[in-house]
Amino acid sequence: MAKVHSRVLTLAALALLALVALVCVSLGRWQLGRAEERRTVAADIQAGRSQPPLSLSGAVPAEQLTAWGPAQAVGRWRTDLSVTLDNRNLNGRPGLWLATPLVLEDGTAVLVLRGWFARPFEVSQALRVVTPAGTQRVSGELAMHVPRMFELWSSGASAVSQFPPGWPGNVALATSDAEVARLPRLQNLELSELTALTGLKFVPAVLLQKEPNDDGLSRTWSEPSTDSDKNMGYAMQWFGFAAMAVIAGIVVAARAWRRRSLTTHTQ
Repeated sequence: MAKVHSRVLTLAALALLALVALVCVSLGRWQLGRAEERRTVAADIQAGRSQPPLSLSGAVPAEQLTAWGPAQAVGRWRTDLSVTLDNRNLNGRPGLWLATPLVLEDGTAVLVLRGWFARPFEVSQALRVVTPAGTQRVSGELAMHVPRMFELWSSGASAVSQFPPGWPGNVALATSDAEVARLPRLQNLELSELTALTGLKFVPAVLLQKEPNDDGLSRTWSEPSTDSDKNMGYAMQWFGFAAMAVIAGIVVAARAWRRRSLTTHTQ
């Protein structure tokens, strides 16, 4: 009976160690995949930023709109269509992004993410952004869409609109001195919905403004992590754990074989 019990324990230990090894190898391969993804992102950022500056207009083909590519736009701000994007933190501080359409000279519009500001505790403490009137030149980098804030309660395209009922007709904010705390506050923003609500024809990209920078907004835009070395280190750790499980399995099997051999010789 002791032999059967010992054999069952040995087989259970070997099965468990084999499972641990397989899981560790799987996690190591996943980390290798993440490292490759981050290398691809780093290459895309470098390729985009190496492009010559692009002047945005409705005539620019969509294939020329490259993520991270430098771009500039000349037009007039539509402050009456400004919105804010909530839960955009900067260096651990809670805040929002200010987004305003810029109507170009050909009538096309580009959505500009103008910058970050700290979340006010009261409306009276709200930042007032001075928006110059007349034709303005804005430069920055392109993104293919407004960076999203992950929402557990949202299913993406089927999400219910977050715009206030009747917007923008019920908002009269055409002044050059926008009190941002009173603007519609959204979690995410889709160009397709903005097009439907405003009637503007938007360039199929978003401009992350970098210049000029004299309006009180911060323009330190977050970037995806491209540290693939960290993932490579994690992968090596998981492969190391898998190797340890394999070695432990060999030791368990060897001891079991040795006990069986000794038992056979003593009989």
